Amino acid sequence: MDIGVISVRYARALLKSATDAKIEDAVYAEMQQLAKSYADVPQLRLTIDNPMLSKNDKEKLLLTAVGKEPSSLTKAFVELVLKEGRESVMQFIAHSYVTLYRQQKNVIRGCLITAAAVSPATEQKMRQLVESKTNGTVEFETEVNPDIIGGFILEYDTYRMDASVKTKLNSILTQLKK
Repeated sequence: MDIGVISVRYARALLKSATDAKIEDAVYAEMQQLAKSYADVPQLRLTIDNPMLSKNDKEKLLLTAVGKEPSSLTKAFVELVLKEGRESVMQFIAHSYVTLYRQQKNVIRGCLITAAAVSPATEQKMRQLVESKTNGTVEFETEVNPDIIGGFILEYDTYRMDASVKTKLNSILTQLKK
């Protein structure tokens, strides 16, 4: 079977169980942390895939990667995944859960890139702007990139608004070269 199909099936079942138990938000945070752990520690995947490591050790490792005290549903889910021998797709399951949760709750990721740090009030205004345009909740990140010189770049969903000084200067330079 295809890894994508397997991971989506498991993630969908986890989301349904979490929604029924009304703990989908907590499981969402746990799956985000697990996905982040896989990204931050590439050796985690190699260790989980190691057939020499016992199921108990893999369970402890995965639950530690989830962070703090995982919910009982997450513990049971990790046990199920290990019992079925699907631990090699756990990273994909975590990502699939995050994606399915965002679709279900209409959560959009947004990013504001500026040349200097912005105030919390400015960040909140940009978040409200995106939320009004998308009719959803926005998970917002801010990033400082001095290379853009000034202005900002706002990205969300498939939309990108580039109001940076660097882009405007490059545009002028292109016009002058013609």
